[in-house]
Amino acid sequence: MKHLHYFIPLLAVLVLATGCKKTKSAMDNTATPMEGAPVMIDDTTVQGLRVYYPQFSHIDLVCEKMPSKQDTNVIFCAEAAFTHELLDEFAHSNIDGDHVSGGKRYKGAKCHDNSGAFAWFSDTTWEFVHGEYSELLDSVAEAGGMGFGQAIIIYNDESIRPLWRDGVNQYRALCEKNGRLCIVDSRKKVEYEKFVEMLEAFAPRYALYMDMGAGWNHSWWRDSRGKVHEIHPIDKKSRYCTNWITFYK
Repeated sequence: MKHLHYFIPLLAVLVLATGCKKTKSAMDNTATPMEGAPVMIDDTTVQGLRVYYPQFSHIDLVCEKMPSKQDTNVIFCAEAAFTHELLDEFAHSNIDGDHVSGGKRYKGAKCHDNSGAFAWFSDTTWEFVHGEYSELLDSVAEAGGMGFGQAIIIYNDESIRPLWRDGVNQYRALCEKNGRLCIVDSRKKVEYEKFVEMLEAFAPRYALYMDMGAGWNHSWWRDSRGKVHEIHPIDKKSRYCTNWITFYK
């Protein structure tokens, strides 16, 4: 009995020490936020992809100047619609496709690659569209929301074929998965067809392409401590970027 009393406290100490070590490890992992963080990240259960789930109150399409990292209300931002030309001065007409920013509709450049759109209605609702989206933009502007055109990859659980582009890149899509909005990146450079295959395995209900490439891929998210994490670094071509989908806490 004397030896048993000695063993039990020692075992308790070992269990507590092990528990403390696990807690510290989780707290130190700033690359994968814990539950309740401004941006939840899944880079373990989806092969080849990294998925960002912003825990947002509202969304906007910010134009002309990228949201400031000092604005602590911004939790995620990334380039959304294509930029038509490399211009030194900003113009809404240089964004591919008509779009809505801050509840106001703007005329954009014509873009044959825009096969759909995304819009957020300034409440708790959003919509993905495949095909003509002018009426959608009128509705979202009236609601005081945001919207932009892009290339639809998956619509109502079905892939849109034929594949509209090729080439090796780190690709990105705005998706709806199980009723939640998320941004999905390929973890490394892949063929576009491979990215679509990985998206199909991820199985979102909707997936809309987002502008990428050196400069255009510069984006960032904010963790629970307020620290900003760049997803891709700024590049000399980043100065030509024109618009960003922006999530606010």
